[in-house]
Amino acid sequence: MHDVHRSLASHGLVRPREGRLLGGVLTGLGARVGLDPWPTRILFLLALAFVPGSWVFWAYFVAWVLMPSQEKQRSYTEPYAPGAAV
Repeated sequence: MHDVHRSLASHGLVRPREGRLLGGVLTGLGARVGLDPWPTRILFLLALAFVPGSWVFWAYFVAWVLMPSQEKQRSYTEPYAPGAAV
């Protein structure tokens, strides 16, 4: 799981501490692609309304689990040293 968090954090996909409503997933995704949080949230709601099935909801949940929180970002982007205390 640390490898996934480290990879996402290195690509700038983190859940910011400020500006989140639920988990910060949409705020983090919007920041990564250069959108403000509200247009990102509106696009997500439109996807929920028009995409058949509930895979959009599950995609949000999976992203919530996989995206590291911003306060943990530093520990995931620091180089890993085998044998170092975690």
